[in-house]
Amino acid sequence: MPPIPDATRQAFQTDLLGWYRTHKRQMPWRDHPDPYYVWVSEIMLQQTRVDQATPYFERFVETFPTLEALAAAPLDQVLLCWEGLGYYARARNFHRAAQEVVEKHGGTIPSDYESFRALPGVGPYTAAAVLSIAYGKPHAALDGNVIRVLARAFALPDDVKRPATRRLLQTLADSLLPHSDPGDANQALMELGARVCTPAHPACPKCPLRGACMAYQRGIPTAFPVATPKAPTPHYDVAVGLLRDADGRLLIQRRPENGLLGGLWEFPGGKVEAGETPQAACAREFSEELGVDVAVGPLVARVAHAYTHFRVTLHAFECRVQKGTPESRLGLPLAWGAPEKLDAYAFPRANRRILEVVAQQQHAPSLFG
Repeated sequence: MPPIPDATRQAFQTDLLGWYRTHKRQMPWRDHPDPYYVWVSEIMLQQTRVDQATPYFERFVETFPTLEALAAAPLDQVLLCWEGLGYYARARNFHRAAQEVVEKHGGTIPSDYESFRALPGVGPYTAAAVLSIAYGKPHAALDGNVIRVLARAFALPDDVKRPATRRLLQTLADSLLPHSDPGDANQALMELGARVCTPAHPACPKCPLRGACMAYQRGIPTAFPVATPKAPTPHYDVAVGLLRDADGRLLIQRRPENGLLGGLWEFPGGKVEAGETPQAACAREFSEELGVDVAVGPLVARVAHAYTHFRVTLHAFECRVQKGTPESRLGLPLAWGAPEKLDAYAFPRANRRILEVVAQQQHAPSLFG
C-alpha cells in the first residue's frame, strides 16, 4: 500500500471528525456509551437502518435492561422481542454470548479484543465497533458504509468482495484511525456513508472528504466500489397447513435452534417440490413431518416474502386431520394455540402475516364449507 498523503490523513482525522460532531444524529445509544447498549445497537444496525432499528432497540433494552437480564431470559422471550428484525441467528448468538459473559467474565463485557471476539456471534466488525465506541480501543470497524467511503476516496479498482481487497481496506481503515478518539472516528465514517456518501446518489458537495476523494476528483464517484454483480435471487414456493383442534386452536411447531429462523414457531409445512402442487406438498409434509393424513382445504392466504439470498411464496391452506395424531418425527416441540393468543410466540414475518389474515377470518365459518 502506498503512503497516505498528509492532506488525506488530515481530511479523515480532522475534517471528517469535525463534520461528524456537528451533524451526527441523536441516537439512544450515543453520548452515553454503555457497553451493553452499544453492543445491542451494533448487532441491530448490521441488518437495518437507524430509523428502523431505534424502536426495536428501545423495546429490547426496556425488556432486558442489563446484560444479566438478557442472559437470564428464556430464548423464546428473546426471539419474541427480536421478531421483525430478521437474522435471528444474531439474536440467538447474542443471548448465548450474554450467558458466557455472565458465566466467564462476571457479567462485565470484556474490553480486550481477543476475549470479546471469542464470544458467540462476535465478528471482526462487531468487536471493533463495540470496543472502540464503548472502551475507546483503537480498532477500525469495516462495514458496508466504510467500505464504500474508502473505495471512493482511494478509487480502488478491485472488487471489494475479494479477500485481498478486504484486507487492503482494513489496512487503510487501520492506518487512518486516530488513536485519540477511535469511537467517534468509526462512527463518523459510518455516518458519512449512511447520509452523504450513499450508494446511488452521493451528495459530494456536502462531503468533508471531497478534497481528498479520488473518485470525486475524477467525476465518477458511483463507479466505486467495484463489485461483482449479484446472481439472480432464487424463488421457492412453500405450502403450510392451518390445522385446528376441536377447540379451534391452531397447531404450530418450533424450528430447530440451528439454521435459518432457528427457534421460531411456524405453521407445519415445507417446500413445494418440482411437479407438485402446493396442496399436494402440504399433505405430504404433514405425513412426513407429523405422521398424520390431512385433508387439504381451500387457500387461506398467499404471502410473498424476501430474505437476503432468496424469496419465498407461502401458500397457507386450512387442513383437517383424517387419520393419526400430530407428533413431530424430528422431536420438535408442538403447541396448540388460539389465534388471538399466538402473539406470545415468536414467528417469522411471513407466518405472522398469515396470522393477521386468520385473525380477520376467525369469526367466519370454516372455509371447508
